[in-house]
Amino acid sequence: MAQSSKIKFTEPRVEAFTNEANKSQSIFWDADTKGLCVRLTSAGAKSYVFESRLNGKTIRMTIGNTRTWSLSKARQQANAIRQSIDKGIDPRQEKSDRIALQESQRQEVQRERVTLNDAWKVYIEARKHKWSILHLRDHQRLSQAGGEPKKRGHGLTEPGPLHSIMREKLAELTDERIREWLRVESSQRPTRVALAFRQLVAFCNWANEHKDFKGLIPTGAVTAKAVRDDVPKVGSKDGDCMQREQLLIWFSAVRQLMNPIQSAYLQALLLTGARRTELLELCWEDVDFRWQTISIRDKVDGERIIPLTPYVAHLLSCLPHRNKWVFSSEKAEDGKLSDPNPIHSRIIKAAGLPHLTLHGLRRSFGTLAEWVEMPTGVVAQIQGHKPSAIAEKHYRRRPVDLLRMWHSKLEDWILEQAGVQFLATESLSNIRVVA
Repeated sequence: MAQSSKIKFTEPRVEAFTNEANKSQSIFWDADTKGLCVRLTSAGAKSYVFESRLNGKTIRMTIGNTRTWSLSKARQQANAIRQSIDKGIDPRQEKSDRIALQESQRQEVQRERVTLNDAWKVYIEARKHKWSILHLRDHQRLSQAGGEPKKRGHGLTEPGPLHSIMREKLAELTDERIREWLRVESSQRPTRVALAFRQLVAFCNWANEHKDFKGLIPTGAVTAKAVRDDVPKVGSKDGDCMQREQLLIWFSAVRQLMNPIQSAYLQALLLTGARRTELLELCWEDVDFRWQTISIRDKVDGERIIPLTPYVAHLLSCLPHRNKWVFSSEKAEDGKLSDPNPIHSRIIKAAGLPHLTLHGLRRSFGTLAEWVEMPTGVVAQIQGHKPSAIAEKHYRRRPVDLLRMWHSKLEDWILEQAGVQFLATESLSNIRVVA
């Protein structure tokens, strides 16, 4: 801005300055403070501005509106800017750095106010596309506040084990706080607390890599030895497995179900050794009746191919083709069977059998396989377990034909124990079951 004649600024004079007609802006320079001027624009703005030079380049900074800045304050600011320039400091960069620091401090304060509940919602939203329906439901139930009417039965839902710490700030989740939480919650529901802790560990690992939460959770919150020592010890479910002599009763009860889809699902779950969600998500395009294989979406390796044994092939061939799902449902919103556990629990109770979960059917597959002396590596490959030995991991991947030999042998043995007289020919259309 070219400098015209200078004027000794006073508050009344600054107030009286007006923009000349037909000009985009008018400049008035202060005679007492070097570099200070008042700039008026055609839009009616009137501001104090400082101008000087640094390293051969013009430095111009707006101090502020004349209505909010007094003349004395504007002169002080102009002199401060002049001092920075005399030191070789660019006041614009200095201002930018100061604003950035203030913004960083403000964000850090906000970060430190983030609660577990705030981050937990982000965590679920970010990860739920990788989870099964039941795994997502576990995360929601373990953190729920409770107090809602139960969907099944009477009364209200209880708070989840994680609910008591959901309002805690991430920065306050110290190892002492986690140990206190474990001691309180474990006295009532140790198994659920053990599951909640495993989910909390997974969350902490995720949070420490997330840009918004990284570094907020104190070190050792879930990894300290003292914390892990307080986690409830959950023993193996020795009873959650079907015995050979129970097969007859179980098959009889399951095959009498009025819903053929539920019946086929439960039998296939036992005879394939698959995870419950893997079968629930089975599509017709995953079943190859010609080459007698099933392609399963494996949670470990992404996909695995297992044999389609004769009896399971019969079960699936009798199901209706309503949509893309093998185990479809007319009532479910997504068109597939969602939660077969209640009906299975009722069957077990009515048949007088010991408690047996859906995962217990998968466990039964591996246990019953020992009756036909099926190699453990074959069992692991069919069920989708990670190889447990170096040779299995790196050198042995058995073809489906070899898996089929053992798998069919196990299926024949199970059906024999269950009293199911099954006759199968090479043609799938001729497969039939003798009651």
